[in-house]
Amino acid sequence: MTHPDPATTPGSATTPGSATTPDPATTPGSAPAARAASVASAASATTAATAAADDRRAVTGKRRIAFAVYVVGADELSGLHALLRSLALSDPALCEDVVVLHPGLPDAAFDAARRLHPRLIPRPAGGRDDVLRLDGYDTVVALTPAMVVLGRLDALLRLRTGVAAVPRPGPDGAPDPSGGVPDDGLLVIQRRDLGPVPPAVQDIPAGLLVPLDSRYDFRARRLHDDLPVPEDVVVLNFAGVPATRTGRAPAQAARGRFDLDDEAFRAAYLALPGAKHPDLLLHLALPFPDRSRPPIDLVRQLAEIHRGRGHHDRAVALLGEAVAGRPDLPRCHETLGVCLMALSRYEEAETHLLLATASPDFAPRAFGQLARLAWLLGRTEDARGYALAGLETDPTDANCRAWYARTSEMVTAEQKPDSARPAEQLAHVALFADGEENAGDKVLPEAVRSCFTSDTGPDRWHQQHAHLLVDEASLERLNARRAVIVGGGGLFLPDTAPNGNSGWQWNIPDDVLARITAPLAVFAVGYNVFDGQRYRRERFAASLRALVERSAFFGLRNHGSVARVRELLPESLREKVRYQPCPTTVARHLDPRLAEPAAREDTVLVNCAYDRAGLRFGHDYGHFLAEMAAAVRAVSASAEVRYAAHMPADERFVDDLRREHGLTLPVEPLYLLSNDAIRDLYRRTRLVIGMRGHAGMIPFGCGTPVISLVSHPKLAYFLADIDRPDWGVSVHERALGTRLAERARAVLDDHPAAVADVHDRQGLLWSVTRDNLARLRELTGLPDPFGDPGAGRAVPAPRSAAARDHAARPGGRA
Repeated sequence: MTHPDPATTPGSATTPGSATTPDPATTPGSAPAARAASVASAASATTAATAAADDRRAVTGKRRIAFAVYVVGADELSGLHALLRSLALSDPALCEDVVVLHPGLPDAAFDAARRLHPRLIPRPAGGRDDVLRLDGYDTVVALTPAMVVLGRLDALLRLRTGVAAVPRPGPDGAPDPSGGVPDDGLLVIQRRDLGPVPPAVQDIPAGLLVPLDSRYDFRARRLHDDLPVPEDVVVLNFAGVPATRTGRAPAQAARGRFDLDDEAFRAAYLALPGAKHPDLLLHLALPFPDRSRPPIDLVRQLAEIHRGRGHHDRAVALLGEAVAGRPDLPRCHETLGVCLMALSRYEEAETHLLLATASPDFAPRAFGQLARLAWLLGRTEDARGYALAGLETDPTDANCRAWYARTSEMVTAEQKPDSARPAEQLAHVALFADGEENAGDKVLPEAVRSCFTSDTGPDRWHQQHAHLLVDEASLERLNARRAVIVGGGGLFLPDTAPNGNSGWQWNIPDDVLARITAPLAVFAVGYNVFDGQRYRRERFAASLRALVERSAFFGLRNHGSVARVRELLPESLREKVRYQPCPTTVARHLDPRLAEPAAREDTVLVNCAYDRAGLRFGHDYGHFLAEMAAAVRAVSASAEVRYAAHMPADERFVDDLRREHGLTLPVEPLYLLSNDAIRDLYRRTRLVIGMRGHAGMIPFGCGTPVISLVSHPKLAYFLADIDRPDWGVSVHERALGTRLAERARAVLDDHPAAVADVHDRQGLLWSVTRDNLARLRELTGLPDPFGDPGAGRAVPAPRSAAARDHAARPGGRA
């Protein structure tokens, strides 16, 4: 089984109950940290509203997990410290909240424990029974200071029902199946199963108990006469073992491995092989000891963590010192160059990326980044040259090949005379996907343009890719147009192609934004932050304020995004933020060719997404895959189930389903299709079960019933907007397979009613869109392309060149 690696998914472990701890990178004692002190100060001043906008975990149903430990008094704190060290050293890729319940100890008593774990949360409690009453968590793993962890706890974190425990030990210390739950043993508690008034530990109903193998709570008192600790023991429990009695040397040695001072513990953790959780790694690595130069690989790992969290300035501070005077560190120069690019320090970035090209091992990647950097700056010929240099180093490098193809097409296009008259055009700022990029991002720009004009081609539209730096020449081109339309899509996201100019997807400095004189409209943009994903928002919030102030129209694609963005704005600007549905959801009203087909294929299309897998699935990917296998088998009895891949990476689901559950699905590679072919495929199927936002919105817009696999707030937001929350099922749902199959069968059994419901819901979104477009016509001065609100579109949108060349879609692969 392939599971998302929490150590490679920065931000995935954040929960509402997380402790607020200083970022180790800002702790005095390291030179890089000192240089970043001003940034850290700004970060600590982030407002509560900003934090609220970043975490909407409850929207997707993602499980909140914590460890809980009750300490009776100060004399048990040394046991707590050993437990924390054992947890980190035995499972280095795991880092969840550790809630320490106590009878009222002073806060300073936990300072030593805080040095051992970045997410320690002390809470006063009346006794150990309070582990059953922890608010803010769904799954609680209760431990005691008498325990040490010797192995990985994955199996415990995947438990989903009841209260799991090793039965109470009998006289010989072995579990007694009739003994009930021990007061001093490990518990894995699913809070929802305990009801509003949880019982005491000894009163847990027998029907809720899930027996665990004794290796998850192995009693050390069974190891008399110096018996060795069994190799498969995961948790060793010293409850009831006198400290002075001999005869348990192997057990005491197992515990003694975790009696370390802070420096020895840090060194032991950093020396471990394999993946490490980013929270733990940062906490235990920083600040670096003053007397030693840290290993360069460790510095780069920490910089990558900061980079993944959007803290590019901290990554630059770490790497800048590490590579000073060291041109022989190509991997570090590459990472430093990428981070500098994210800060819009382009000249410095180019220097370091060029240094990285000196190594044959890293040259292709570095040349790919150089091609992207030159493209961002509008240096198309340079970008093409860098991509070609990368291919000369490695002809198989896919990234350089893609950049060479893209820039070659751009060079050819730039050489053709432009007959368009700028004053008659609208400028469109968006993400324009090409090649094998996200199918939804290909359909979306055309849908936006269809709201304004029948002709969606270059005669009426000037295209400005959002990631391109808006320099003086770009500003002049924008101002020459009738109006500037920004949207749609999830542009309010800081970690895809980050830039230091705005903090979101449009790469425009504030002073350039202030000099846009053409009417400016933000249209159907989304706030796309995942549940549990936290980023510093100072630059984004400032740019957002400037954008709202400058915009004549500011419309976001769901009410959830409206609420999140309003939280980041001053009171005076909040009412400017309006609701404008994504135009893909009203496609039938934009293009008469998308009328209800005479007949639909007897198919159901499934789609899944894997970007930021840790944020989507947490510890539940294995559960999700098994439940989806059950659902696919059930739905296959009613229709052929096929897989709709919006990106090549989406096909991981098909591979995992085949490998783990023996199921094979034919694949429809939407990323290879034209926009017309994508819409036609979705229009002719009977049902779409999708995880990507546009795997729900595009088929819905074509009149096809949908069921959303909710792993991101935006799916729940869309379903709330159309008042159909029951059309979504959380990927974390216990009975996901059953619920999904029941919902799918209901749609298929009464398909005409389901389609009629889609049309009815779509009518509400079209009404909002028509009202907004009436306001925007005053802005653009363009005629209404739809005529009478009750009539269809007079002139259908033209097919793209790609659509004309693509007469038949490629066959799906099995």
